[in-house]
Amino acid sequence: MARLRSSTFRQSFDCNLFIFLLVLVLEACSLKLALSDSSHINIIDFLPGFQGPLPIHLETGYVGVGEDEDIQLFYYFAKSERYPEKDPLVLWLCGGPGCSGWSGFAYEIGPLRFSKVEHYKGSSLPTLVLNPYSWTKVSSIIFIDSPVGTGFSYGRTPLASQTGVLKQVQHMLQFLRKWLADHPSFISHPVYLAGSSYSGIPIPVLAQQISNVNEGGVIPYINLQGYILGNPVTDPSDDNFEIPFAHGMALISDELYKSLEKNCGGQYKKVDPSNADCLKDMQAFEKSVSGIHFLNILSPFCNIEALDSDEIIDGRRSLSVSEESEASLYAESANCQEIEHVYSRYWANDASVRKALGVREGTIGKWQRCKFNIPYEHDVRSSIQYHLNLSSKGYRSLIYSGDHDMRVSFLATQAWITSLNFSIIDDWRSWIFQGQIAG
Repeated sequence: MARLRSSTFRQSFDCNLFIFLLVLVLEACSLKLALSDSSHINIIDFLPGFQGPLPIHLETGYVGVGEDEDIQLFYYFAKSERYPEKDPLVLWLCGGPGCSGWSGFAYEIGPLRFSKVEHYKGSSLPTLVLNPYSWTKVSSIIFIDSPVGTGFSYGRTPLASQTGVLKQVQHMLQFLRKWLADHPSFISHPVYLAGSSYSGIPIPVLAQQISNVNEGGVIPYINLQGYILGNPVTDPSDDNFEIPFAHGMALISDELYKSLEKNCGGQYKKVDPSNADCLKDMQAFEKSVSGIHFLNILSPFCNIEALDSDEIIDGRRSLSVSEESEASLYAESANCQEIEHVYSRYWANDASVRKALGVREGTIGKWQRCKFNIPYEHDVRSSIQYHLNLSSKGYRSLIYSGDHDMRVSFLATQAWITSLNFSIIDDWRSWIFQGQIAG
């Protein structure tokens, strides 16, 4: 009887195991089918604005995420120009929140950029040229329009368009898993998350989520190795470093700085309305820096709202905008950093460009490089604890800062890194580029 029970148990176990494995196979097949059906991949050989065939592999598409895939996230993907079969895969998120992945593609680290040689006048499409300093020289990069409502990404319902840090992170996690399932040759590649500015909040949260699902055995496994952030928003205390930065750069006087320290007690963004002395000093500070470009204090401060107006972007000048006044606006703005941002609005709102990119008709109206009015809940205010957790798990991180950004200054970045209490293993040193100190 014992043998019979053993044999019966074994048969029952084998049968149950077979059913279990069959269920897993069916689930995997249905998952693969669902992933494939949810995505739309568009390979681009010719891109309006670029002369001739593209010498890079460029792909765009949508990936459906969220409940019933009511959120459609748009992306640009460029393969590594070196060893695409083994180089790292980078997911790049722009800041804002609400700035399109195209901003990172064309203005930061991507393989194409708008030509600075010609002064674009709005009569034809801006010219795109290759970027010799693109990160695609050593990695494959996905530039994502996230959160929903950014760039060409859209929600199918008003509820789907409501987002925040935690929802954005969950949607990006779903996006990456589905994208990898649709691109199985990249599943084993080292993965790095990267971004700048406000992405300093969602990127560490996303890294933590990926770590959690990897530890839970969720498939596909994401081979996360670390993350990269430039001038990242990290903690509400970041704002308090604008004034020390301005003083260190000699943008305000010693007298005003000392008065601010005394009257505001180091808290400059949440001033007690009853603190008249602090309010007076803050008004003096705002007046002193009113002509300064906060994101790059060495750049000219320009107001090109008229140039960036819908009347001109449409390519149909209103009666109030003549060719002469438009030309004058361009001449006045020729040295402005923001003038390049106007190029992308002309470019991305052109019908031939949208067709080449595979943008679905009727899904969005005017494309904007950054949309700052999306319904977004800031339900994670600080990412410091996430940095600490990820470092303790052995993930690599590179945090870099430009030294002329007053909005998220290097002082703020140094302060929160110091708060982690890590040991210093390499002393401060100059960074040399082409024989010169570059930082």
